[in-house]
Amino acid sequence: MQSATRSLRFSMPALCFAIFVAIGGCGSDGPKSATKRVPPKPTEDFVMQASDFKNLHDMTAVRGFFVDNKLGHLQEAVAMAEANQGGSYPVGTILQLVPQEAMIKRHKGYNAKTSDWEFFFLTADASGTQIVTRGADEVVNRFGGNCASCHALAKAKFDKVCEKNHGCEPLPIGDDVIHGIQDADPRPRATNR
Repeated sequence: MQSATRSLRFSMPALCFAIFVAIGGCGSDGPKSATKRVPPKPTEDFVMQASDFKNLHDMTAVRGFFVDNKLGHLQEAVAMAEANQGGSYPVGTILQLVPQEAMIKRHKGYNAKTSDWEFFFLTADASGTQIVTRGADEVVNRFGGNCASCHALAKAKFDKVCEKNHGCEPLPIGDDVIHGIQDADPRPRATNR
């Protein structure tokens, strides 16, 4: 019993000292400022609406396809497309070959199978764009091909973006037909261009 009391006497001062140190002591510098916690940056994302799509010719043309970015990362997206060396496109990037199809880079974690790309099947006319189908792996294009399946064939370094040397199957139409479809984009052009 006496050793238990002695043990308690020695541990009580140690406990008091630990509490004193934990609360900052009583130095002459006043209370120590705690490190400010910076709140986590909100996840960047862009949920595309039909009204956000525009005429292809109001986007930036790169080797026969068109690039835009709705979150202020246009220079980065265009530089990546022009370099054609691979990498991950910034969130908010829109890539279109023709007015009826698009892919949009969504937030990290949107869909691992599509490298966070959302695919769109669209209709376009003089009044603008209408979204027919959107999603990760359920969107089928006008040729009956599943967008995600085709883009899955792109070499990993190209972020699921298909071009002639990226590993994807060739399109069932020639470049002359693609250029004709692009030139005939019926959507209104921006007035400030």
